[in-house]
Amino acid sequence: MCGIVGLLLKKPALRPHLGELMVPMLVGMTERGPDSAGLAVYTKPVSARHHKLSLYSGEHAVDWSELLARIAADFEHAHEIATHGNHAVLTSAADPDELSAWLATNAPMIAVLSVGKSIDLYKDVGAPADIAERYRFRALQGSHLVGHTRMATESAVTPAHAHPFTAGRDFCLVHNGSLSNPHLVRKRLEPLGIEFETDNDTEAACRFFEWRLREPWVGESPLTRTVASAISTAMDSSFAVAVLPLRRMEASAPTAAGAAGAGVELSGKSGTNAGMAPLAAGAGSASLPVRASRRQSWIC
Repeated sequence: MCGIVGLLLKKPALRPHLGELMVPMLVGMTERGPDSAGLAVYTKPVSARHHKLSLYSGEHAVDWSELLARIAADFEHAHEIATHGNHAVLTSAADPDELSAWLATNAPMIAVLSVGKSIDLYKDVGAPADIAERYRFRALQGSHLVGHTRMATESAVTPAHAHPFTAGRDFCLVHNGSLSNPHLVRKRLEPLGIEFETDNDTEAACRFFEWRLREPWVGESPLTRTVASAISTAMDSSFAVAVLPLRRMEASAPTAAGAAGAGVELSGKSGTNAGMAPLAAGAGSASLPVRASRRQSWIC
């Protein structure tokens, strides 16, 4: 039992208000997920030579300014950091893989939540309203986001087990339900060098989707083909997920699932979550609420 929310703002004038529009949706899912909550927000992309890393220090006290100075001493690139308590967004021209490896060695108390040009990711344990206040969700700006409230059924209640999960760059996934075969997905991916950080079944789904999206496809969009593959061959049980891979951020928001920057919701084989609407669908600018007991998706 979890809650999923999604919001895509096709009107540029509304994007400064993304956070304040989203918070009531997230808090409204509290009864479906009181244990932890999180969201991934997609902002205006940084320049071609930069990447953003969302960092989380948990209960560890971190001097972010001192950390930035240490990074600057070891990497001859431009860096800047924006902090929100135990969370920070590091923008750097350094190679993000090298920077992540440096953090794992030199600041192991800091978790890298996401990497990309546009994504900022926040997640923590506690009531959704408290988390929204802690990280000032109402002030968030951007074109679209996906959020999640969790009621743990398969694994521990920790920040690492909270959603969204990420893999690769500018990619995230949230999940409602449970998978009955995540161990088989892991067994398939680990020989390929894909590493896992938790025992959460959602992480298995996230890393499977990101892996499949690396492959070139002819005809159908990569996202559509990956969704079909996940449902038909890889994942078993009743579930619903929202996936946000970022291909390209442009002045206008995406208009079709699977298009550049698009996200998609899908339901599992049993059909218990049927009727879910794509997060990015249809042309036009009217507000389109799609409501159900387990998720809310709005397109404005």
